[in-house]
Amino acid sequence: MTKRLIIFVAAVVAVVLTVAACGAKSSASTVSSTASTASTTVAVKRISGIGAVLVSSTGMPVYANEQDKSASMCNGACATIWQPVTVKGTPTETGTNGTLGTITRTDGSKQLTVNGKPVYTFVEDHPGQVNGNGFHDQFGSQKFAWHVVLSSGQLSTGSGGSSGGGSGGGSGGMYSGGTRY
Repeated sequence: MTKRLIIFVAAVVAVVLTVAACGAKSSASTVSSTASTASTTVAVKRISGIGAVLVSSTGMPVYANEQDKSASMCNGACATIWQPVTVKGTPTETGTNGTLGTITRTDGSKQLTVNGKPVYTFVEDHPGQVNGNGFHDQFGSQKFAWHVVLSSGQLSTGSGGSSGGGSGGGSGGMYSGGTRY
């Protein structure tokens, strides 16, 4: 195992143990603690190899999956890997042509939507990286296909990681959550 994989697996185990120790009610607040509460909810950033993508207020690329329609199907363990972008108040944007909105998650938090699709950040990304684009995984019986959200509000049709290295892209790399298919 690589050092990065060992560190990542240890972090995931720590999150799972913390969630289990705190109970289901606390798990929702753990996930929603990644909430975007800055004045601009999403902005546009150029990322090499992908183009102009939407990023959260912390600079993380945002993703949507093909399976979510008007509600989030990514909960529990899925939401620890694909962290919902949550908002307080009215979502705002800088530079996107997509329509922003919100849905209410099962924990009561408000999750950002772009063109009606709930959006998430990927735990294996860093600002300027798009490692989850084209990623396919499964949590329980639910399969997901993930795509970065472009500045137009549409989902990328590409796959694989981007600049800055990293792994977990659509065509290879490590994966430490759910089942990769």
